[in-house]
This record gives sequence, C-alpha cells and structure tokens, in this order.
Amino acid sequence: MPSLSTLVDNFNDSIIAPDWGNAYGGVTESGGKAHVPCVAGSYAGYQTAYTWTMAGAAFFVKVVTVPAASTATEAYSAVMVNAPGINDSGGPLFGYRCGFTINAVTGMLRMQSDAGYFDAGAVEITYSPTTHAFLRLREDGTNVYWDTSPDGSTWTNRRTLATPAWITASTNQCAVDMSAHRDAGTTDEAALDLFNTLSDGAVWTASAALAGDSSLTSAALLSAHAAAVPAADSSLTAALLLSAQPTVALTADATLTADATGSSIPEVAELSAGDWDLLIEQGSTFVQTYTVTDPGFSWDGWTARSQIRSAPADSGTLLLNLTPYLTVTGAAIRLAIPAAQTQTLTRNGVWDLELVQGSTVVRLLEGKAIVSLEVTR
Repeated sequence: MPSLSTLVDNFNDSIIAPDWGNAYGGVTESGGKAHVPCVAGSYAGYQTAYTWTMAGAAFFVKVVTVPAASTATEAYSAVMVNAPGINDSGGPLFGYRCGFTINAVTGMLRMQSDAGYFDAGAVEITYSPTTHAFLRLREDGTNVYWDTSPDGSTWTNRRTLATPAWITASTNQCAVDMSAHRDAGTTDEAALDLFNTLSDGAVWTASAALAGDSSLTSAALLSAHAAAVPAADSSLTAALLLSAQPTVALTADATLTADATGSSIPEVAELSAGDWDLLIEQGSTFVQTYTVTDPGFSWDGWTARSQIRSAPADSGTLLLNLTPYLTVTGAAIRLAIPAAQTQTLTRNGVWDLELVQGSTVVRLLEGKAIVSLEVTR
C-alpha cells in the first residue's frame, strides 16, 4: 500500500515528479522549490493522484513563502489530504479532507478536519513563518495529529483528533494537495520545499548494468553496492541515487577532528545521506551490501544501526529494527534480514543507515522501505 510516509521530494531537479501527477493551475518547480501561483479567481496546486494512504502514515513539508493578502477577502495556501467521495448509508458525501490552511487575510494557521468542506471544531493559531516553518500531519491508528516545527526536527503538537473514519476507508484512495487561491489582489505564490526529507543537497543519479560485480561512485568517492541473492550461485547489482553537496571537495588528507571522544570523522560525513530505497520481498531472505570505495577507507571501530519506521523521527511506529542484521567489515556494511523477519513486514515505511563511533554519527543512506507482499504461504 502506498503510504504517504514514503512520498519524498526535495524539489531540486526542476521537474514536477510523477508522484505529483494531478498538479494543476500552472504550478512549477525551480530553484529547489515547488511554486504554486496564487492568482485572482483561480486555483492551483501540487497534487498527487488519488492512490495514497494516510492511515498509519505521516508527512511534513516546509512552507517557504505564503501569499500576501493584497486586496483579497480570501487568500490562502493549504496543505491537505483529500479523500474521494465516500458512500455513507447509501448516499455520497464529499469534502472529506484534513490538513493546514494559512489564511493570508486573517494571519491565522488553521488545523482542520473537514466533512462537507467544513469543520466546526477547527483549531486556529496566529501564523508565524518562523515558528511554523514546517507543517506535519500524522495518523497512528487512533488519532490524527497536527504538528509544527521551526526546523523540521523539534515538533510541537497543535491539535489531536480521533481518526476520522474516512481515513481508514480511503486506503489507496487519498491525495495530497498543496494549493493556493485568492479572490482578488496582486498575483503572487506559495512556495514549498523538503517534503518528507531534510536533505536539500543536489541529486546525483548514477546507474550500473545488472552484473555480478558493479560499483557506483559519486564525485566525492561515495558509492554503494546492492546485492540481492535469490540463489546460491547468482547475484544482482542495482542502481543507486546519491544525494551530495555539490560544493564539497574531499581529498585524502581532509580529515576533520571529532568531538571530545577523539575519533576522526570520515570524509563521507561531509555528504548528505545517499537516497536508497529498500525493496523487500515479504517472507524472503534479504541481503544487500553497501561499500565506500575510497581507497584505504575502513569502518573499523564503527558500529552500524538502522530501523524501518512508518514515518521519520519520533512520529513513526517501529516496523523492524535492522541493527541485529548489520555487520561491518572494512569499508562494507552488510544487511542480511532473515526470512522470518521480513515475514513480519506488512506495510511500507522509511529507513536510514547510520554508522556510530563514540558520539560521532554518520548518516550514510536514507529512503523508502517498500514491501512486496508474499503470495505463497
């Protein structure tokens, strides 16, 4: 099931991704931002298809720019999860959605859960572009939570509501809509960034043929090998997306001094975490190896840790702790998940891989954990 926890976009490739296939109203992507025009009498939005699931999911986004009031009586930007029309007692009911609206005219941030496009219990607070720079919506099977953050790391809950029935009923039928509208006034825009990611580096894409032994290397000499082993005598090497800071220039002697533990910080710590999705077949043994190919490099003295969660940070439910299945040998980190453990995975999530030595932590990889449900039992 396509959980909204797995939708990730830093808007850095200047192309509206296929995930936003229902975008409308002249939206664009440039300068590392999603731009939603706010034009008198018109509606515009970055919108996904109605194929996503909010149940058990969480997502966040950074609001960079909001429309100005100008001469409008209605001007806003909004981040909503929309449901399709849902039948209730035989009759179609529409206008089910939940999320945030920033009202440019009143200066209020509204946390709402609409039915028929109305919520009598909506919560409003005075909007601050600094305090409320990041907006997060999450659902844990019991409640929906509206959170805000100044930095995407420290969150404050603003509203909690028992999960509306439509969220569970609309599995694989929801859409995210990041929209803007005004009824009058000067044209401007809402700008958004960092959807479900705090990694804002340039995206480098590398590819490799499916062969027994291939490696992918970025400009900073970080690469990864992914080996899926379906049989004792065969192996596959997959492609990798690396997210790197384009201004980084690493050399063999560019070693930094760590904190009070006295450990050295490897050069890969100057890169943002590489984008790498786990494609896990439920009930099958999963094996991959991630290798740094800088000559002479070693993770000796480091330990690896990793988890799969339903959403990033403390909002996500732990789906599987991968740490017991990680081994570190030289420059390579091997992940080998037994079939008995992949059998327990019943939904998609997100993951990352960290290397730890003392109080020094290097976040090496991050991405989605996509589960292919088993058929044969």
